[in-house]
Amino acid sequence: MDRQFECIRKYMEVVGINLNTTAWDEHITEIERYIQTVKESIRAITSTLPFEQLPHRLIVEIAHNAIFWLNCFPHKDDIHSTLSPHTIATVSKIDFNKHCKLQFGTYIQMHEQHNNSLLPRMSGAIALRPTGNEQGSYYFLSLHTGKE
Repeated sequence: MDRQFECIRKYMEVVGINLNTTAWDEHITEIERYIQTVKESIRAITSTLPFEQLPHRLIVEIAHNAIFWLNCFPHKDDIHSTLSPHTIATVSKIDFNKHCKLQFGTYIQMHEQHNNSLLPRMSGAIALRPTGNEQGSYYFLSLHTGKE
């Protein structure tokens, strides 16, 4: 950890966690490489989008999407060589047929709750990422409300 976390050392020792902070200007190569990988994934996603300017919420969701997919694949030097971090944390596996139906940024028409009035029953949305559940649901960004 960075030295800024030094203030919580005594709390960590109480629960049996050895806090290892880095020296000034010291870099952890594994963490630096992971950050580079996340940034490259974000750049790759943004280069495929047809938008000239991205709203803040969309930028945050691009980062969530990149990290979601990085965690869906096992890393050879991680805790387990065949199970992904996503599988270890959630005990569910990603299925291509369920979780890879929509690409990030795909425009869709989303069903809205409605009554029998003549108001629109559909609204535009942008596909963000799979939720990772067994049904294969997705998160969407509503173009009407600007919320997930």
